[in-house]
Amino acid sequence: MKKVLNFVLLAAALTAGVSATSQANELDDLLKQVKTERISEARLDKKREAEFKSARADKQALLKKAKKELASQNTRNTRLTKEYAANEITLSQKSVELDNAKGTLGQMFGVSRAAAADAYGSIATSIVSAEYPGRGEALNRIANAKIIPALEDLEELWFALQTEMTQSGRVSQFTAEVTKLDGSKETKSITRIGNFNLVSDDGYLNYNDALGQIQPLAKDPASYISASASDFFKTTSGYAPLYVDPSRGSILALESRKKTVMEFYHQGKQVGYAITVLLIIGCLIALERIIVLGSMGSKITAQSKNMSTPDEGNPLGRMLKVYHDNKNADVETLELKLDEAILRETPAVDRGIGLIKMFAAMAPLMGLLGTVIGMIQTFQTITLFGTGDPKIMAGDISLALVTTALGLIAALPLILIHSTVASKAKRILNKLDEQSIGLIAAVAEKESK
Repeated sequence: MKKVLNFVLLAAALTAGVSATSQANELDDLLKQVKTERISEARLDKKREAEFKSARADKQALLKKAKKELASQNTRNTRLTKEYAANEITLSQKSVELDNAKGTLGQMFGVSRAAAADAYGSIATSIVSAEYPGRGEALNRIANAKIIPALEDLEELWFALQTEMTQSGRVSQFTAEVTKLDGSKETKSITRIGNFNLVSDDGYLNYNDALGQIQPLAKDPASYISASASDFFKTTSGYAPLYVDPSRGSILALESRKKTVMEFYHQGKQVGYAITVLLIIGCLIALERIIVLGSMGSKITAQSKNMSTPDEGNPLGRMLKVYHDNKNADVETLELKLDEAILRETPAVDRGIGLIKMFAAMAPLMGLLGTVIGMIQTFQTITLFGTGDPKIMAGDISLALVTTALGLIAALPLILIHSTVASKAKRILNKLDEQSIGLIAAVAEKESK
């Protein structure tokens, strides 16, 4: 490219020289310059050619080196392949030798892992762990081990099983931290009955194995069960009865979830409350009648011992007053007067008794009304939500059954009370009739003489 350029420049110079032929010296200088540049270009080309040949030799050396390295790696690959195959054969032989050397040791490894896993499941949830925490860590390590357990691990398994068996037959008292339902903690003295129950002065406790905490029950079980736990904890000598839970807390948890009598009562809702009002009113009326009729009966008894002096403070005295006021009348007139006196006393004696009888009849009918309302609500719930979850219908069914029970519970004492009050009133009226007939008979006897 430079030669072409120089040639172009030379042509330009020659063209310029034609226009200035008189300047011969300048053309000589131009010729000399062209020759000098030609020699310089030749030298530069030779230098470039030498550099190219030198680089070509270096590339040949690199190519030879790479081929030599490739041959070395192929040789190494062949050697390593043979070694790998030989090692695979040796490894298989050693595995067979290891299995033969272990013999039944491999079975012992599997048995120890299975035993540790079973023991961990029972020991971690045992209430003995409330007194001896952290017993499951070694068992968990053995159960998840990938190698043959050491002698120390097998001893840990043995100690854990032996401790569980020994402590399950003991009654032990220890001090531990109890986590209350509000999250606060309190250190209390706790009595452990084997692996059945934990008892404190507040009643039964529960061991939460997931959190490793001792907690009180969410709700106390029946009063007689809670009372037995408190009495047992306070006993310092001799024997004391106690309810034990062989299911390690499951039965006790079910007992604590049972509804109390008051919870069942409130499931009756408005119908149950109305039945209760009937029962209370009926009992109050009956109490008033029993007191009044009892006082009336005692006064009548006292009056019957003194028939000559009537006391107007009791029915018999008022009837005797009528007798004394009309004892000179004929028998028929006196009989009518005494019957009238008895009739005047009858409303005061029978007051409220019919109301008690009506309440006794209304209570089961109101219970039946609650049953019908509960069933209607149950069918409405089924229509809206289906029958997939029985718990949705439990509240309405409880209303239906509880109101029936409340109606019967209210009717039975009301019937008994009505019978008692009615019999007292009947005895008083019979006493008045008896005295009235006796007085009439005495007057009739006098007239016949």
